Amino acid sequence: MSDPQEIEDIPPMNEVDTRAADWVQRRQFWKWSDADQVALDGWLDESMAHRVAYWRLKAAYARTDRLAALRRPANEKSARLRFLPLLTSIAAAAVIAVIGAAVIANYALRPQDRVYATPVGGHQIVSFADGSKIELNTNTAIRARMTTEQRTIWLDCGEAYFTVKHDAAHPFVVMIGDRRVTDLGTRFIVRRQTGQTEIAVVQGAVRFDAPGVQSSAQIAMLRPGDVAMVTADSMSITKRSSNELGKELSWRRGVVVFNRTTLADAASEFNRYNARKIVIADPAAASLAIDGTFSTTDQAAFIDAARTIFGLRVNGKGKDIVISR
Repeated sequence: MSDPQEIEDIPPMNEVDTRAADWVQRRQFWKWSDADQVALDGWLDESMAHRVAYWRLKAAYARTDRLAALRRPANEKSARLRFLPLLTSIAAAAVIAVIGAAVIANYALRPQDRVYATPVGGHQIVSFADGSKIELNTNTAIRARMTTEQRTIWLDCGEAYFTVKHDAAHPFVVMIGDRRVTDLGTRFIVRRQTGQTEIAVVQGAVRFDAPGVQSSAQIAMLRPGDVAMVTADSMSITKRSSNELGKELSWRRGVVVFNRTTLADAASEFNRYNARKIVIADPAAASLAIDGTFSTTDQAAFIDAARTIFGLRVNGKGKDIVISR
């Protein structure tokens, strides 16, 4: 039986799985257009639960199709059409129980792919048989293909800290969209957010391939202290001290560290870990700088600091906490 901690923050599987099954069916069996791809990407971006459901059912289809290939009938189209009710049944079966959903997910993703995900505010350490470890920060989702022949991780959203057992014959690869990080004996951080990816090397080295970046520097060797910031059309590499990198990894201890950090940036960081969001209402307040170490989930301490140090006003507005002059 799978460890129920492998997949977190998955709601009861009803319309989400039904919709995921519909996408897989359309992708596999009907004419697929660019507009369909845009619509699917938009649906996947709406929620981690959408992505997990889609990966699970897509993997289930692939596994079933491989088994069916051993006894493929002459009329392949009719065989594929007979799979449609099976795919829908997989989605429907997941509503039986939460633990049942974890079992189905684990079964569907074997023998190669497994999904690991944390909710907002979550934290998880994933260990592999080769000795490598991945530490997942808040609202993070990865897919892992760890076999005797291949070691590939897909970071679909969020932030993770990698401690890799080096094996030159079987490189450890992290995919961030079409960008690739290849381990050369390393500890490194990858943070993926909308429009930007950050790779920071703590120990060892990595090779970073960024196809599509509109510059000559599409391949970079990153060494300790190197931090690559990549957007759709640019890449820059800066140097940070071990102390600065340690602050970036403070989430592993459940805290965030601010050093002359603007209230706007501090609020944005807090919002990564909490469902209730902090809104800085005006530019004057947003530009104020704050120092301190706070628990990632202790919004009250941050709000008290803003009120006490700067004399700011704090008001509740729906689900938001609004800070202003």
